[in-house]
Amino acid sequence: EMMNSAMSEEPDALSVVNQLRDLAADPLNRRAIVQDQGCLPGLILFLDHPNPPVVHSALLALRYLAECRANREKMKSELGMMLSLQNVIQKTTTPGETKLLASEVYDILQSSNMSDMDNVNEMNYRRRKAQFFLGSTNKRAKTVVLHIDGLDDSSRRNLCEEALLKIKGVISFTFQMAVQRCVVRIRSDLKAEALATAIASTKVMKAQQVVKSESGEEMLVPFQDTPVEVEQNTDLPEYLPEDESPMKEQDKAVSRVGSHPEGAASWFSTAANFLSRSFYW
Repeated sequence: EMMNSAMSEEPDALSVVNQLRDLAADPLNRRAIVQDQGCLPGLILFLDHPNPPVVHSALLALRYLAECRANREKMKSELGMMLSLQNVIQKTTTPGETKLLASEVYDILQSSNMSDMDNVNEMNYRRRKAQFFLGSTNKRAKTVVLHIDGLDDSSRRNLCEEALLKIKGVISFTFQMAVQRCVVRIRSDLKAEALATAIASTKVMKAQQVVKSESGEEMLVPFQDTPVEVEQNTDLPEYLPEDESPMKEQDKAVSRVGSHPEGAASWFSTAANFLSRSFYW
């Protein structure tokens, strides 16, 4: 009997954490989510969830929330937050991409109240420590910015997400719909061409890489037309959007496709009810 009810909870947990992640993707919602009584404790509990996609999705939500400076102190001091992030990083069964994401969130929160110089030293120290836990498998992640012709509505965005999710080595991505861009974090041993191949496979979109010239001008560079072999992701957590700090100036262009700030408040209470049902019985 217990087993059955636990099994039926599963998709529920994932859909709740995915909705929180999607709400957190909108900068307008970030303060409210962290102020809410149930959401932060709930996300911390999700970090301990047995289902890897739930953990990864919770981390993406936290990564978004930490993007808002005003949230960092509260997040860092929230009961169990830093400890749970450390557990994710140190657990041997955590997938590599998830460890990278957890150590990124840990770094941001850990350095929230330091001067810039301390900040840099602390980040480097944490990163070395994280690399020690991650072992030699952790090649540094890199960021690729794509301009995607045809990325003009949420159904196209979903096609794009599905294509990127299939690639092994993708850590996270975030869309900037207003400028038809996608910022992708990938492991450094993955070739950027693999992303272009995956997007071309949708048949309705084509990707070019956005690069900065010596003078700081942005240029679009087409990928070679020869498709590269893409290694499929077999044990697939749902990697989804992440705000990219280097892209600050483009944040203003991020579109609000699919986000409903007015529906957010009522949704929080649903989330909080779900969380208290699942965890505090």
